[in-house]
This record gives sequence, structure tokens and C-alpha cells, in this order.
Amino acid sequence: MKKYFDLTGQVAIVTGCSTGLGVQMAKALANQGAIIVPIARRQNLIEEVAKEITEEFGVETLPLRCDITDTQMVDEMVDTVMEKFGRIDILVNNAGTGAVAPAEEITDEQFENEMNIDLFGSFRVARAVAKKAMIPAKYGRVINIASMYGLVGNKVAGSAPYHAAKGGVVNLTRALASEWGKYNITANAICPGYFYTPLTQETLDSDFFQANAKTMIPEERYGNEGELDSAVLFLAAPESSYVTGVNLPVDGGYTAM
Repeated sequence: MKKYFDLTGQVAIVTGCSTGLGVQMAKALANQGAIIVPIARRQNLIEEVAKEITEEFGVETLPLRCDITDTQMVDEMVDTVMEKFGRIDILVNNAGTGAVAPAEEITDEQFENEMNIDLFGSFRVARAVAKKAMIPAKYGRVINIASMYGLVGNKVAGSAPYHAAKGGVVNLTRALASEWGKYNITANAICPGYFYTPLTQETLDSDFFQANAKTMIPEERYGNEGELDSAVLFLAAPESSYVTGVNLPVDGGYTAM
């Protein structure tokens, strides 16, 4: 009997892994046996996450502080992982930010910051991981976390830089898939809708956002914890070797309308 989605012994880097969706996806990968390298800027938080994952799933972890806007830090982080484990099989590019303001009020600094973290940051980490680990190994799974707002606009919360950056991630994913396919590296993106996390709970439960869900989302609700797990496992799995360049919305049907 074949055991699908078994990641035992594989090494997975998850950026933005101090809170929220990053932690949820890291736990999903750990549940399938992957060694987890949680990456974020706040060392205390990733150490807590690493401890929690090891205790819950019995897998090895290596929490590393890294600012994905710093090329040298990114390169050193990847070197550290390679020295420790000798391989990187899975990269989940989850770190991101989001400036909210009307487009006409967005500052240059807000726009540049968004692009530097969400788009260039994802590229920096993917570039280093591919060059140092995946291309030499002729194997890899790059999973970029874009957004449903990388596919459509919105009237609810003005966030033009976020839309631009995540739209860039969508097509960056296609570019990486096209270039790295010959190395048996797949590159795919997940485009989540709104999800409940400790940071979004209050906003999404507000009357305005609840009414918005009823109007704009076929499932008439926002995403719950765990509803991204199967998407990340599918794209991380060895069995998904012929799936690349795909942008997978996990949004309750928002982008279907």
C-alpha cells in the first residue's frame, strides 16, 4: 500500500513562521514527518514555535532568525541549514506584510516596503535555496504564498501595493516553474483568501466583514485554521511532481465570482 504525502526526513523551510498561517503550514508538514526550519525576524517566537512542533510531532526543528529583505542574512541562513542537514527539499515562502490605505494616499516607502518583502523577499529566499540546495540535488518543491488579491482587486480595504506584490508573486511562480522544471524542481503558489488567525479574528467577526462574506464568498464564510493544510501538503508532496506553475486559490470560491 502506497503512503501518499509522506515527507519523512525531508527538510522544509517556512518563512514568516512566527504566527498565523506560517505556523499552521509548518505543523501540517511536520505532521507528515518533515524536519521544520521556522524562519522569522523574532527569535523568541520561532523558538517557541520550534519547541511546540518538536513536542507535538516528534520531528527535528532548527529555528533561524532571518530578515528576508537582507540578501546576506538569507544566504547565511541557507548555508546554516545545508551545514546542519545537507538538504532542503521544501520551501514555503510565507513571510509578508500589508499596507492598507487608499491608493492615492499610499507613500513611496509603503509601496517599496511591500515589494521588498512580499515579492523580492520571496525571490531572494527561492534564489538562495535553489542555487545552494535544490538545483545541485535535482529536486525541490517551492511553494509561494501569494493571495487571492494577487488575482483580483478589491473595494473592501485599499491595499494597492499588496495587490501589486502578490500579483508579482503569481507570475514569479510561473517564471521559476519554467526555468527550474529541468532540475525536477516544481514552483507553485497558494492564493489564500481571508483566514481566521489571532490577528484577524476581531476584524473578520465584525458586522461589516460578516456581511461582506455573505455577498462576496460562495461559501459565505472565511477560512478556518487547518483549511490550508491539504493545499500545502499536496504541493509539497513527491507525488505532485507533474504539478508546476500553478496558482491555487484557497478562498471559499471568492475568485470564482
